[in-house]
Amino acid sequence: MHAVSRRYDCTDTEQRAAGLIEAASALRRGELVVLPTDTVYGIGADAFTPAAVSALLEAKGRGRDMPVPVLVGTVRAANALVENLGPYGQDLVDAFWPGPLTLICGVNRSLSWDLGDAKGTVAVRMPQHPVAIDLLKETGPLAVSSANRSGAPPAVDADDAEKQLGESVSVYLDAGRCDSDVPSTILDLTTAVPRLLRRGALSVERLRGVIGYVATDAGPEPTG
Repeated sequence: MHAVSRRYDCTDTEQRAAGLIEAASALRRGELVVLPTDTVYGIGADAFTPAAVSALLEAKGRGRDMPVPVLVGTVRAANALVENLGPYGQDLVDAFWPGPLTLICGVNRSLSWDLGDAKGTVAVRMPQHPVAIDLLKETGPLAVSSANRSGAPPAVDADDAEKQLGESVSVYLDAGRCDSDVPSTILDLTTAVPRLLRRGALSVERLRGVIGYVATDAGPEPTG
C-alpha cells in the first residue's frame, strides 16, 4: 500500500505530465486515483482488478449493490466492453460523446471483472476532459465513481475530494474547480425503450432530439 497520497497540479505542464505517469503507475498497482472529469471529480481504479474496485467501494463507504461505472478514452474501448449498443446507442454516442452521458448496456460476457452487482450490465461513459482522456488512453477503461463518501455531495475540486477520501487515494490529479456540480445523465439502453435513470448535465430534451421517445421517472431536472 502507498505510504502517502501525492497530488499534482495539472494546470502546470510539468506537474501534469508527472501526475499522469504516476497515476497510471498507481492504477496498475491496484491503487486508487482521483481525477477530474467534465462533470465532477471521480475516484478511479483499474476496472479489471477486483481488489482495486473493492477498495474504491470501501473508500466511498458504498456497497456492491451500487456497481461502479466505467470511463473510457475511446468509443472503440466502449464497444469492447458491451454486448452491443442496441438500436439507439450509436446515435447517442455520435451526438454526445465525449460528454456527460452515461449509457447502461448489456456487458460483454467474455470480460473477467467485478464491478459490483451489475446484473449483466455495465454503465459506460467517455468524459470530455483532457486530463481524464489522457489518463484513460494510457490505462484503458477505469472503474470511476464520484469522488466523495457515500451520501455526501460530489467533490467539485481536489481539496474537497481529499478531505473526504484522504489517504485511501494514492494520487490526486488537480485540474482546478469543476464548472458545475451536476453529474452525468444516465440512460438505460437494456430495455425496449431507452429509460432515464438519473437526470444530469444532459437534458432529456436533447436526448429526445436525437432518439425520439425517452421514458422518464427520474425526478426533476437538476439546477446546479
